[in-house]
Amino acid sequence: MVQAYILIQTEVGRASTVADIITKLPGVIQAEDVTGPYDVIVRAQADTVDELGRMVVAKVQQVEGITRTLTCPVVHL
Repeated sequence: MVQAYILIQTEVGRASTVADIITKLPGVIQAEDVTGPYDVIVRAQADTVDELGRMVVAKVQQVEGITRTLTCPVVHL
């Protein structure tokens, strides 16, 4: 199982709506509105890195109101 944090920038005033929509996507563990340089932070999981990448591109980035994403895979050192 691969987990990642997805940092999301949204259009002004869209963070709450984006977080609500993303929370319902398969593989999403949690989505929170935050303050700072990013508007929403998501914790997601998938069976493989490739599956995680497909989820981000095909599902998360397609949510209306998102302007940019940054995916940070979790590593265990």
